[in-house]
Amino acid sequence: MAKLDTLLAQAGSWWDEKTGAVSMPIYQTATFKHPALGQSTGYDYSRSGNPTRQVLEELMAKIEGGCRGFAFSSGLAAIDCVLQLFKAGDTILFSEDLYGGTYRLMEKLYSDRGVRAVYTDTSDVKNVEVLMNNQVKAIFIETPTNPLLKCADISSISKLAKKYGALTIVDNTFLTPYLQKPFDFGADITVYSATKYLAGHNDVLAGIAVVKSPEIAEKIYFYQNAIGAVLSPFDSWLVLRGLKTLSIRLQKQQANAKKVATYLRSHDSVKRVYYPGVGAMISFEVESLSVVKQVLERVKVFMFAESLGGVESLITFPKVQTHADIAEAVLERLGINERLLRISVGIEDVDDLIEDLETALG
Repeated sequence: MAKLDTLLAQAGSWWDEKTGAVSMPIYQTATFKHPALGQSTGYDYSRSGNPTRQVLEELMAKIEGGCRGFAFSSGLAAIDCVLQLFKAGDTILFSEDLYGGTYRLMEKLYSDRGVRAVYTDTSDVKNVEVLMNNQVKAIFIETPTNPLLKCADISSISKLAKKYGALTIVDNTFLTPYLQKPFDFGADITVYSATKYLAGHNDVLAGIAVVKSPEIAEKIYFYQNAIGAVLSPFDSWLVLRGLKTLSIRLQKQQANAKKVATYLRSHDSVKRVYYPGVGAMISFEVESLSVVKQVLERVKVFMFAESLGGVESLITFPKVQTHADIAEAVLERLGINERLLRISVGIEDVDDLIEDLETALG
């Protein structure tokens, strides 16, 4: 099989043999005509399958090493579809400082259906081990976590999960398959907000789930088709286009992030920097809320906006943006406080980024 950079650069380029189109065509159609009664071209209705979406799904499965991929209208739609696997009485262990939208989905919807969520620091497998029992049906980890960027040992956690017959689900949004392939370490399912690094240009909402086993794939496809939160043909094409440059974008973003993290660690107003040394996400704590406000008002290169992973550098205030649905006491205990900022480092000139932070921090 071709190496990852080649697969990404040629995403969708070989599908249309009839015309030789280098860019995957957008099959902007809701339905497909049948040649005759009892015959099909392989496509019937775009909710159930569309060529443009199919190419994206197949590519994601190939680069992940999974058996099947699924594309959704958002990252949360992908997570919701995966959570359909669980029923009342089941317990899912989650990374404790995870994306607020995932927390909201569990606490406001699935808890009412009887699915129990337990949160723990998954950066230490011992914390997971003490919580395992026969009711635990899955361990859902973000690694690195959002926003404190804690990393989990996927291999150790997946081995532990298998002992109890539980699934290992990894939200791999921050690192993507370019920097981390969870299936290589025993994971069963990966999920992505493809809005972020996979698409990479802040111009599309999308989600991806990839599964390792055919049995789980069959269930996920049923839920995807039954619920219908699928990715449109045009948005599928946008993600395919973004994937073509994923490797070079991440190389630049990661190189920039390492320099920005080094700078932040040297600044007197910065009390703590969270950066695991990989990827392009950084969180940092300043000395007071007044400094937070000052930074958000002064930045000119970084943009004060939610989301991450695009070519543009963004700065976010997690407590009131991405994690607003988590209880105040929980946020404070975790360190997601009124002094914490999160930045998504883009592909701009790194000197401009550092100068912008220097001016903003004062």
